[in-house]
Amino acid sequence: MNFSMTEAIEILERTPQSLAYFLSDLSPGWLQCNEGEGTWNADEVIDHLIEGEKSNWIPRLEMILRDGESKPFPPFDRYAHINNEPETPIKQKLAEFKSLRTENINKLKTLMDDDGALLEKKGTHPAFGPVKARELISTWVVHDMTHTAQIVRVMAERYRTDVGPWVEYLGILKK
Repeated sequence: MNFSMTEAIEILERTPQSLAYFLSDLSPGWLQCNEGEGTWNADEVIDHLIEGEKSNWIPRLEMILRDGESKPFPPFDRYAHINNEPETPIKQKLAEFKSLRTENINKLKTLMDDDGALLEKKGTHPAFGPVKARELISTWVVHDMTHTAQIVRVMAERYRTDVGPWVEYLGILKK
């Protein structure tokens, strides 16, 4: 088992600033490109990350610590962000994500004890059944990495035909 709260927080703290640096001031073509119908662009991924900060990670952790396995988490609507206002500038969305994440990391540090005993507390996921606090926090970290990789992959896809024969050497474009 590799989980470390310190290491988890290192990633959780860096995601907003990494995405802000990567996405701020980019042309709309980069922010709005996607991989086809039913896929998300970078702008929509940020909306999804914001939604998760509001209604997924910390609310579920609080439920685990408060209720244990006595009642399942409410389902998380992974598509709730699709109806958000598209006119909100990316810089504003990134600032909101950073603010929410900072608040949630502070809550995480307050909620979890130093000896790690609370990490093994269980809650009930509506689809998976019993899950540990440690697993939820680990998933939060990997979720950040998944969507960071998704953003980069979607943006690379925009230049798929433009790279010509070099597509053979570009692993990000191999499907």
